[in-house]
Amino acid sequence: MAEEPRPRTGGQILIDQLAIHGAADIFCVPGESYLAALDALHDSPIRLTVCRQEGGAAMMAEAAGKLTGRPGLCFVTRGPGAMNAAPGLHVARQDSTPLILFVGQIERAAREREAFQELDYRAVFGTVAKWVTEVDDPARLPEVVSRAFHTAVAGRPGPVVVALPEDVLTETATVADASPYRPVETHPALAQMVKLQTLLREAERPLAILGGSRWSAEAVRRFARFADLFRLPVACSFRRQGLFPADHPSYAGDLGLGVNPALLARIREADLLLLVGGRLSEIPSQGYTLLGIPEPGRRLVHVHPDPEELGRVYSPHLAINAAPGAFAAAIETVQPPARLPWEDGTAQAHAGYRAWSDPTRITTPGALQMGGVMTHLRETLPADTIFCNGAGNFATWVHRFWPFRAVDGQLAPTSGSMGYGVPAGVAAKRLRPDRTVVVVAGDGDFLMNGQEFATAVQYDLPLIVILVDNGMYGTIRMHQEREYPGRVSGTALRNPDFAAYATAFGGYGERVERTEDFPAALARARASGLPAILHCPTDPEAITPTTTIQALRGAKRP
Repeated sequence: MAEEPRPRTGGQILIDQLAIHGAADIFCVPGESYLAALDALHDSPIRLTVCRQEGGAAMMAEAAGKLTGRPGLCFVTRGPGAMNAAPGLHVARQDSTPLILFVGQIERAAREREAFQELDYRAVFGTVAKWVTEVDDPARLPEVVSRAFHTAVAGRPGPVVVALPEDVLTETATVADASPYRPVETHPALAQMVKLQTLLREAERPLAILGGSRWSAEAVRRFARFADLFRLPVACSFRRQGLFPADHPSYAGDLGLGVNPALLARIREADLLLLVGGRLSEIPSQGYTLLGIPEPGRRLVHVHPDPEELGRVYSPHLAINAAPGAFAAAIETVQPPARLPWEDGTAQAHAGYRAWSDPTRITTPGALQMGGVMTHLRETLPADTIFCNGAGNFATWVHRFWPFRAVDGQLAPTSGSMGYGVPAGVAAKRLRPDRTVVVVAGDGDFLMNGQEFATAVQYDLPLIVILVDNGMYGTIRMHQEREYPGRVSGTALRNPDFAAYATAFGGYGERVERTEDFPAALARARASGLPAILHCPTDPEAITPTTTIQALRGAKRP
């Protein structure tokens, strides 16, 4: 028989529900508005990570959602705390990551008086989150939390916001607990798989593009086996490089910023595109130029777990409403044709990727060569290293030159949010303590959430930050020099001693000025057992791996 419900505070009911739904970690910045929930966490098996700013906490929760496929959980206080968390919500939205943000709220009796730090969260977050609600009765907490978990993971995953009035959390109620949530899986129909097999047999130049979320390690393995059987060229969407192993003979590269021109040409020449899990949004579609809209201009098979995404931008020849895991299982029933006319092209595509991603071919101005740094990382770090980064030109060094081979080896925002790398690294090391975690950050990018380095120190999380410092907001400077050459405005930065920054927090810090000094510095950082920052000043002229500021200025001249 089920145990009879007992009286509990709203805070206790809430934390009990999170435990029932399998929550293992919560990231937070504490606030008086949800003290009753914090008190309930005191005796809970759920692990709490206290962060230094709500944006960092929300990004940690988002990274946890990426790593586990389960909703990442974040608690913040009302008003300014909630607004600080907004960047993490935006990442979760655009990256299709399950996330639940719990926000403390004013007491119910004070509503609509513009009480201290009052906000209407439905209005504030309604266009970002999949669902925004405010709890009126502690007895409804099991219902609300269950719906939040189901909504966050259903279809195209995303963020949910639950506002918690302070008095709801202290009020007592007697209510039964909910059952653990169960994600709803969508499967392809047999007729659709038969149609796909026909399309592959009719194709001369097919190509697959993998993206989105809801992938598992098993789904990645299954799709790799399918690609091997069909000798099918496979590309990964922007910052989804863990979805296909880079050393697989079918791997053709990634569709991001600064993409290999040969890969773009191959996609434009394809007569059949198999898009699995992703949306082919602005960055991977190269500004919506790769395919026609709404008619793609070739046969498009679009597989996506959310029916609302199918036909929303591109009108597919075959639309399959299925999650990547279910589709990858079903595709094992598809048999290859006797003749594979694209086989030689697949080998050429992989050879093209290998040449494009070879860091030894890249030379830039300055004593510290990031190509040399990447070469050493490739030779030294484990294949399952988790790389984390935010946004900026510096990220190209990771995306282009690190061969991703682990499904959870890349934590990077497709939303293009700066400041993501350090929080993501903290979450990765917290959840995967046995894995090597490397954060690659720019100077401007790092200082947007660099305070979370203190969180890494507090919880003894020995991540390594490779901080690429060119004294500017490099991506914006690149565009500025391209459009307004020589007229530098608003992009220069004066930076601190980042090695001293690391040691001030209790971590390991070292300045690395020459390529030949990097291997020993990395070894010392790893041996320290501490969170570490390797401060790597680079020549400002080395604005990207393939061009300089002077070259950009010259290109603009008539």
